[in-house]
Amino acid sequence: MIGQDGGVPIPPLRRNPVQRRSAERLGRILDACAELLDEISYEQLSTRAVAERANVPIGSVYRFFSNKRAMAEALAHRNLDEYAERITRRLADSGPDCGWREAMDIVVDEYLGMKRGAPGFALIEFGMPVPATGVADQPNYLVADRLRTLLADRLRGEGVEGADGEGEAGERLRIAFLLAVEAADALLRLAFRVDPEGDPAIVAETKELLRAYLARVLD
Repeated sequence: MIGQDGGVPIPPLRRNPVQRRSAERLGRILDACAELLDEISYEQLSTRAVAERANVPIGSVYRFFSNKRAMAEALAHRNLDEYAERITRRLADSGPDCGWREAMDIVVDEYLGMKRGAPGFALIEFGMPVPATGVADQPNYLVADRLRTLLADRLRGEGVEGADGEGEAGERLRIAFLLAVEAADALLRLAFRVDPEGDPAIVAETKELLRAYLARVLD
């Protein structure tokens, strides 16, 4: 399965939902998984508990997922799709005059919104709470590539070299987004350790750091 804006592939389900009823059942399963992760640890999570919370037979869970890791991975990728949708809506509302600095503020603000309110997000976010199998599977690589894709048209409009992802300039831009995501991830985790709602001072400094770093590439 592919993310809704053509981005990161979602780990394949055992069976893709064809009918609306099946898709709704899959949604209920992922919703139940997210709710339980707000209440218990990943280690305590079980497919049976998810089935009970979703009010579906255990066989319905196994119809889509081979185990709880596959289910959590699907939830993480659904989170990434939702994050991308939220950013896309905010950018559309901001209009064509919104520059890359304002766009990066939106990127941070929408992450904060999900961190504060999306069920299960505190534990899963965009990737598993256990090590991924390879470098390309690391959540921050996925997030950086999705953000670069979302902002590509806006960056082209501002004349940013490499916005099409081609050549040496495209590779430099890819690395810049990856480093920006890694830095923001570390700093925002610190913000939520200091304050359960995200320390405002650290959030503000994170935005300043991102602007200063990315200006080297995007201006």
